[in-house]
Amino acid sequence: MPIGRISKKSVDALVCLQDKDRTILWDTDLAGFGVAAFPSGAKSYLVQYRQRGISRRAQLGKHGRLTPEEARSEAKKLLGLAESGMDPIAAKKAARDVPVLKEVAGSFLRLHVATKRKARTYDEYARLVNQRIVPILGGMRISEIKKADIARLHASISQDAPISANRAVAIFSAIWTWASRSDIVSSTENPVRGLERNSEQAKERYLTTEELARLGDALRIAETVGVSWDVNESHPNAKHLAKVEARRTIADPFAVAAIRLLILTGARLNEILKAEWNRLDLERGILFLADSKTGRKPIYLSTAAQDIIARIPRIEGNPYLIAGTKAGQPRTDLKKPWAAVKRTAKLDGVRLHDLRHTFASLGAGAALGLPIIGKLLGHSQPSTTARYAHLDADPLKKAVDQIGDTITKAMRPQAV
Repeated sequence: MPIGRISKKSVDALVCLQDKDRTILWDTDLAGFGVAAFPSGAKSYLVQYRQRGISRRAQLGKHGRLTPEEARSEAKKLLGLAESGMDPIAAKKAARDVPVLKEVAGSFLRLHVATKRKARTYDEYARLVNQRIVPILGGMRISEIKKADIARLHASISQDAPISANRAVAIFSAIWTWASRSDIVSSTENPVRGLERNSEQAKERYLTTEELARLGDALRIAETVGVSWDVNESHPNAKHLAKVEARRTIADPFAVAAIRLLILTGARLNEILKAEWNRLDLERGILFLADSKTGRKPIYLSTAAQDIIARIPRIEGNPYLIAGTKAGQPRTDLKKPWAAVKRTAKLDGVRLHDLRHTFASLGAGAALGLPIIGKLLGHSQPSTTARYAHLDADPLKKAVDQIGDTITKAMRPQAV
């Protein structure tokens, strides 16, 4: 039985003896570590140990796939497990049974996200998982993923999409937490913990009083004389179009009403588009939503919002306030009408969601209080409404004026 230090040179020189099914070279530096040569020329690393009085042998891997140094490192781990009373063979089998991240992520999406989150949330999670996370970490066993691997994932995505990089890391964290609770991974130390994310600037745009006036004018133009077309005059076919003064389209009244309701209620786009007539209580001024981003919620309607609703044509057989072109269905989006309206109002870069921010900012500026604003917006967490705290300036202005008046009076010349 040959013995000697296992190295590349000694392994390359090792051959199976004639009439033997294998020849094993045992390492002189690490007891129990060996490499076997077979008649076929293949060579495989192994460890041998005793447990409960029984001699056992475990395969580490083939030479070529493992270097002698890598095999030695793996042998030390398994021999250490045996020394501590654990079964290295069972440990290797358990490690092989741990699924790769691609499998865990698929189960997470199917069993958790699809059943407990909105369809749009599922779509966004699935997109980031399939396009960003799986291509980089999908083939790794989830239990083997370390903080360095998450940092590599984050850095790779950050090169072209820093915000998506943050979202991908957050989704991986959710996958890990779910896998831990489902006993897929035993470690409770989430490898995402402590990772520095990319800085993000919140996209909060508030319309000024002057911009609101332009928006109002644009909506009136859209529903009366019509908004002008967006035409590329340099296009070869532009000369065949109608004259400039005739290039106008009157906007869909449902689309105009939806835009007005967005600014007057602070509601989310889908909350308005999917609002139903039978959930409208005009006596109390409330539009009830069966479902929203934060669950069931009421939308409180001002007199102005109720006036808009009163003017919306009601289509027989269609249960939705904002009727679409398909029978019985709501309008699906406001992309084209909003693009035309904001072009007319010269509101470049303003998103429909900024109407919700504007509603909240006006409430904060009027010192209505963040709890009330949060209720109107349907926020489930006070921290979400806190973004408008800096706009709630009225009480602070009154306070600083009062302090200033006191100081000024105290510093006035005293009558002799």
